[in-house]
Formats: sequence, C-alpha cells, structure tokens
Amino acid sequence: MPAPERVTVDDLLDLHERVIASPDGAAPGIRDAGALEAVTARPRGGFGGTAFYTTPFARASALMESVIQRHPFVDGNKRTGLLAAIFSLEEEGYEVRASQKELANVSVEVADHHLDVDGLAQWFRDRATPSGAS
Repeated sequence: MPAPERVTVDDLLDLHERVIASPDGAAPGIRDAGALEAVTARPRGGFGGTAFYTTPFARASALMESVIQRHPFVDGNKRTGLLAAIFSLEEEGYEVRASQKELANVSVEVADHHLDVDGLAQWFRDRATPSGAS
C-alpha cells in the first residue's frame, strides 16, 4: 500500500485548534510559520531517492518529534505533536492504544530529548494495531 500524502499545515492547524478548544486549553497562535512548514515536510524527507523514514511509525515519530522540539505554536506543541502522530498513523491504517498517562509521558520524554525518532517509532509500534483489528 503506498504511503498517503503527508500531514499538511492545514491538518496541523486543525489539530492545534482541538488542543486550544480542549478543557486544558492552550494559548492560540503560530510562533514560527517556517517551522510549521518544515515539520510537515520532515516525515517524507529523503536523499538520492532514499526515504529517511520508511515505516508509518517512523514517519509519525518524525512528525511528532519535529512539532514538539521545533515549537511552531505559541503553546500546546506537545499535545499537537502527539495528536499529529496519532492522526498520521490513523491515515496509514493504524490505531494507537495507550493510556492518557502513557501519552503524556511519551510527549514529555520527546520534549526532554530522552526519546529519539527510533525509540518513539518502537513505542508506537508496540501500541498500534491495524484499524479494525480487535
């Protein structure tokens, strides 16, 4: 199955709006429009015809890490990055099953540079099932 199109800037803006509207909320606004563009391009990056991120889990992880560490939004980057990764995996046919505590902890681990793309990809792989599977 070919990989779907990348998560777009509009997708990230929609996900960030959800974060802002959530009970915990976040301050609205884009801090760095260039970073916002860059984070959407990273999962599809490559060189010489070779993709850097070859699995759905690696692409989702690269996206999440980029949103969290590049801070394109004024606030809510960890939550938006997490939602973007989950959305990316859903678009590629996977459902992530994790507790709220696990989701919060993994976002902090990424923000604190304790979990890289490979480790995060494994974390998602361990918690993802194909959509529709029980």
